[in-house]
Amino acid sequence: MDITTHRARITGPVDYLSDSGRRQHIPIGPCLVERLSGRLIDIAWGSHGQSSVALPVEEIEAARDSGRLVLLD
Repeated sequence: MDITTHRARITGPVDYLSDSGRRQHIPIGPCLVERLSGRLIDIAWGSHGQSSVALPVEEIEAARDSGRLVLLD
């Protein structure tokens, strides 16, 4: 399985559903974007990449198209 990783930056609200069931935002700042198998993309953030969430491709594309997620490479 090929995994493609990109450096990126969150510039505006990108929501996700936390383990507690609450809607939260990925913090503004640097992140890594990894394409997983199927229709999911993993976003990792934090000083050591300790936080992450897998989101559907459509949500990531919408965030990219609106400028809330900027791919850096």
